[in-house]
Amino acid sequence: VSGEAPAVTTVDYYEKVIRSVRDKFSQIALEVQPLDTDDYARLHEAGLSFVCVYQETYNEQQYPKYHPKGRKANYRYRLETPDRACTAGVQKMGIGALLGLEDWRTDSFFTALHLKYLEKTYWRSKYSISLPRLRPHAGAFMPKDPINDKQMVQLICAYRLLDQQAEISISTRESREFRDHVMHLGATSMSAGSSTEPGGYVVPHKELEQFAINDNRTPQEMVEAIKVQGYEPVWKDWDTWM
Repeated sequence: VSGEAPAVTTVDYYEKVIRSVRDKFSQIALEVQPLDTDDYARLHEAGLSFVCVYQETYNEQQYPKYHPKGRKANYRYRLETPDRACTAGVQKMGIGALLGLEDWRTDSFFTALHLKYLEKTYWRSKYSISLPRLRPHAGAFMPKDPINDKQMVQLICAYRLLDQQAEISISTRESREFRDHVMHLGATSMSAGSSTEPGGYVVPHKELEQFAINDNRTPQEMVEAIKVQGYEPVWKDWDTWM
């Protein structure tokens, strides 16, 4: 994970990190700024297998308000990131919208359309949908169209009815009570022991966190919570053969 800082976190840097850890993990994921097809191909050859790039909003007219400058301001380039990653051979792609930034129903609908397009076009890849709700963070920005717990459950169920194979990921933005309940309703992937601060796994910087963590359970505590719900914790469900 890195911020939008291509002058500091270059493709050379990503490749170096991937090659240094690829013999220790069955899957290496990248959540950074959108890259070109050749860059993804280079990183895939180095050991990259999963790319996460969230559109944040599919409202093209409002998008420039949130990303006014830099390469991130190019709506089309960001939208076509999954195409470039999948064309480069990346085995798994994560997409999603930041719920509450714009009309959450519209963004969720276009996320679904995006998923079905990708599955039809790049059928060799697997896909993951994330449902991040806007949470308290540094600054004073407030959600334009908040989504409540009942609506989140409706959305999770709708995505699961739409697609039985796609991973549905619920992050530590959500409370432990909410995450425990949606295990039964279609969610299949959950993070634990998360930090949203730059360099936060090494040196905590609470004042710089991307959003406030809502579920502070450790990975082991999440394992026990999953077992209590009657499910088997799975750390990985496939291997990448190099």
